[in-house]
Amino acid sequence: METRYNLAMISALKQMLQTIESWPPEDQQALAEAAREIEAERTGVYVMSPEEESPVEEGLAQADRGEFASDDEIAALWRRRGK
Repeated sequence: METRYNLAMISALKQMLQTIESWPPEDQQALAEAAREIEAERTGVYVMSPEEESPVEEGLAQADRGEFASDDEIAALWRRRGK
């Protein structure tokens, strides 16, 4: 029974992939992000997208240089957020 289910799922996914190829890039990206999140939940490991890596690397570089937001900047952020 499980084998039939797996084959049906594989077939359904293959058919869906053909449809997805015609989607606009932003929709394809949204699907890829959703798939990464599902995989992260299943495995406990999140793999960043290339778009996510650059800002994280910049933030780490800023931390290495000792560049942190001041208490006043953080307080202003919270005020803008209504907290």
